[in-house]
Amino acid sequence: MLQLFTIHRFYWLVNLNSTVVFLGIAYIQQSVAKNLCFLIPFTSVLLALIAIHMVHNKLTFRPKKGSSLLTTLGVFLNSLKMCCLHYRHLSGDVANWLDRAKENNGGRYSETSVENVKILVKLFPLFGLQLLYRACITQIPSGYYLQTMHSNLKLNGFLLPVAVMKVISILPVLILAPLLELLNTFFVLSTMGHACAALSALLAGISEIHRKNYPQVEQTLSGKVLHVSSMTCFQLTPQYILLGVAEAFVTPACSLISFCLTPSNLRGVSLHFLTLSYGGGCFLGAFLIHFLYFVSGGNFYPNNLSSGNMERFFFTLATLMAINTLVFWRISQRYTDLSVELSSGAGHSHLYEKLLQYKTCLRFYDTLDRSDTLTSMETVL
Repeated sequence: MLQLFTIHRFYWLVNLNSTVVFLGIAYIQQSVAKNLCFLIPFTSVLLALIAIHMVHNKLTFRPKKGSSLLTTLGVFLNSLKMCCLHYRHLSGDVANWLDRAKENNGGRYSETSVENVKILVKLFPLFGLQLLYRACITQIPSGYYLQTMHSNLKLNGFLLPVAVMKVISILPVLILAPLLELLNTFFVLSTMGHACAALSALLAGISEIHRKNYPQVEQTLSGKVLHVSSMTCFQLTPQYILLGVAEAFVTPACSLISFCLTPSNLRGVSLHFLTLSYGGGCFLGAFLIHFLYFVSGGNFYPNNLSSGNMERFFFTLATLMAINTLVFWRISQRYTDLSVELSSGAGHSHLYEKLLQYKTCLRFYDTLDRSDTLTSMETVL
């Protein structure tokens, strides 16, 4: 439960900070000084580095342990090597190809290390499904913003920043994140989040058809005069809210799944793979835009929204996201079984891990004592 509270609160604070940043910097860039907005993040990062340096001596450092990432990669490489040797020279089968990295099968790694990596591999489908979800989320700073720019941004004569719609997508996270601490249905929430992302893309396509039916007006953004739809940008609010609800459900839940369903020594590696899938999803989103632009001759993602059919791009994205949601719902059962399997052996594994940590600490401090003794003897001599 402690990890649940920590992740949700951290995620809530990150989004609260994003709200302030989007409102402040976006307004400065659009209405005050275009180049001043680059100085604010630079100054913030500089102050953060100075603060970290000031408290560096007060940080607590743990005894150095072996690299979990190198061990994981080593198990994969050793298993591939042993599979090649088995194919050419050896005989006998194993239940899983990773088992060939075990010492009793001629490999280099202990049975505990290999079994932990096998548990991590079971999460790879989860990481793969986050690619398309993240490709949908990246439409906020691309396709959704493009829609907003070509809508009426004026409110009682005041020109709103485009990023104000991003703030609308953050509000569901700020509201729902504290409430989600009381729930433990991670897989249900994550499935609902994927479904909300699909509905958001579907609504974006419908809104695009509706937006083009309005007469055009002139609107000045960053010194450029654009011909935009007279439809108010707040009619795009439902698709932003749905995408915000999707973020509130999916991102913390997937982080908790990746953290809780892996052994303690591989939790960092698991979260790294999850982050890697998020980054890959951003590249996938950019690839989808360029691919559909090339295939449609610019019709699916036009330079001028009034002369193209961008709604077809959103409908394609909604279809892919719906398929992604169904696949995620289907494979979520295996992760429920995995959580039961891990909880059944939690007592033994926890005791074993504590014993290993105890031995590591003894070895570490024993090394320090020996080094201090040798130094004092050299001083005497």
